[in-house]
Amino acid sequence: MTPRQRRLALVAGILAGVSVAALLAMRAFQDNVMFFFDPSQVASGEAPVDKRFRLGGMVRPGTVQRTPGSLEMRFVVTDFKRDVPVRYEGVVPDLFRENQGVVAHGRLGRDGTFVADEILAKHDENYMPPEVAKAIKEKHGGVMPVNPDHKAVPRT
Repeated sequence: MTPRQRRLALVAGILAGVSVAALLAMRAFQDNVMFFFDPSQVASGEAPVDKRFRLGGMVRPGTVQRTPGSLEMRFVVTDFKRDVPVRYEGVVPDLFRENQGVVAHGRLGRDGTFVADEILAKHDENYMPPEVAKAIKEKHGGVMPVNPDHKAVPRT
């Protein structure tokens, strides 16, 4: 092999290695991407049934039900237009409560119940996850709605 052929083989090997690394990186990123959907989008069928995604909204008052003797709980996430029932088994954040913003990670079951594997809650009384606030405002003409208990919904 001449020196020119060796350099050409080296360059081809480097290009092949970089291509394989880029392909593997892109595949890893695709597997880790989770899209955000609000309850109206889930109810209209925009959310995937077979893939993980984030569901965000407010926890509807009066819907939190805990199963005695276990960590299982059920509640409803709303954007004040549509509701999505959620089932979760695990420890919820200390700040999780009714009438507060929440983002749940998980999958949509065939029966329309969102099966969460992680729950994220707000960190103070004035905070709402940005995706939740934006989704709710878009559904209500750019303003935060008044919740059914006639308390103003916290602004971001």
